[in-house]
Amino acid sequence: MILGVGIDVVDVARFGAALERTPSLRDRLFTPREREMALNSKAARFAAKEALAKALGAPAGMQWQDAEVHRGPDGRPHFEVRGTVDARVQALGITSIHVSLSHDAGIASAVVVAEGPGASLESSA
Repeated sequence: MILGVGIDVVDVARFGAALERTPSLRDRLFTPREREMALNSKAARFAAKEALAKALGAPAGMQWQDAEVHRGPDGRPHFEVRGTVDARVQALGITSIHVSLSHDAGIASAVVVAEGPGASLESSA
């Protein structure tokens, strides 16, 4: 059963300008591995983290670095979650998180679908 869905879109140039203007933002948003990526990839990962937060009901207190996007052997992205994000995933009974990333024409986007055997976020609120 789908427990949550999230989507986010990021203007890559505007996001890059924000990272330049506020260098501490990079450390707050990204893991050390993610910080080394190209701007398009960072923007797509930020969109993925935003989409994940929406799929999880956007609870307060989640830490950005507790969700990291990895690329599997087949090239498909997937999340590694820990800490505050894993606690929310466990609380909702989520057993699978699907993520799709894209970046083209100056826009990065991500869609996240959270699945599990339980009730949807709407019925648990």
